[in-house]
Amino acid sequence: MPKKYKKFALSHNSLYLCSQLKMIKKLKKEKNLLVEAIVQGMQDKKGKNIVVVNLSEIPDTICSYFVIATGGSPSQIQALARSVGDKALELAHQKPLAVDGLQYSQWVAMDFAEVIVHILLPEERAFYDIEHLWADAQLTQVPDLD
Repeated sequence: MPKKYKKFALSHNSLYLCSQLKMIKKLKKEKNLLVEAIVQGMQDKKGKNIVVVNLSEIPDTICSYFVIATGGSPSQIQALARSVGDKALELAHQKPLAVDGLQYSQWVAMDFAEVIVHILLPEERAFYDIEHLWADAQLTQVPDLD
């Protein structure tokens, strides 16, 4: 291969790698924006014991983050789920792909693909203890706003 073509190939590969890195940074920022929107939605409706579980460094996980909160009653859990959906749409321009558990509102799961939200009654949260399923995950406790 002539020198000038090698130089073009190298510069083209460098540009490609730079654009890939920029895209990865943008995706990480968008994920963090989604996590922040979810946390804000939970705080708006007085969600308690909010924990962000960062699974992004653990291979073969279903998502990059869990965001977990406790609601005091089924009606508060429904309000938290609505608020999370509204804030995610407003601030991160994302809707959940699926929402499950609203019928009984003891444990509501919201799937945003890279972020899964769990809103539970205190008894269910204590029993399942989902934030400790991955010992290697980084846990971030979000302070309650009362």
